[in-house]
Amino acid sequence: MKLVLTLAVLFYFMATGLAKAAPGKALVAYFSWGGNTRGIAELIHEQTGGDIFEIVPAKPYSGNYNTVLDEALRDQRAQARPALKDQVQNMAQYDVIYIGYPNWWASIPMPIATFLESYDFSGKTIVPFCSHGGGRLGQSVAAIAKLSPNVKILEGLSVHYTGGSSLKSDITAWLKKIGQAR
Repeated sequence: MKLVLTLAVLFYFMATGLAKAAPGKALVAYFSWGGNTRGIAELIHEQTGGDIFEIVPAKPYSGNYNTVLDEALRDQRAQARPALKDQVQNMAQYDVIYIGYPNWWASIPMPIATFLESYDFSGKTIVPFCSHGGGRLGQSVAAIAKLSPNVKILEGLSVHYTGGSSLKSDITAWLKKIGQAR
């Protein structure tokens, strides 16, 4: 009787859309130039578990802010695919991939494009997050969708610079909203 009742409750929640899929094994992959995105990635990782992976270009960008903006624009215009230092081992084990980046020129930095084109994400869930100086997600989600067909993309998180003192609770609320809180 308990099993029948439990199944009936489960079917009710599934039929009404009140049940959310449990988060799968997660990977938080991020590219960070100045450290803002790294800080966000670490908090997401702390709250979701799984693994964390820093996307590092084989040839680093300049440490000077004005120079890096010029380099980023140059790479975007050329649709460059800079080589990366490391690869994720066994990407197949991940169901959910959080992808973090700074918003450069209203889109993703080109190391993110290299990362997205390096793996088959078909059937996986991608969750974008970015740091920005005012441009929010810009056109970055559209760029991710174009480079990663056959994926489910959840609502992204945009964080102004470091996110301030409410960042941890903002991430918690966002993860709950998108059904990825553990």
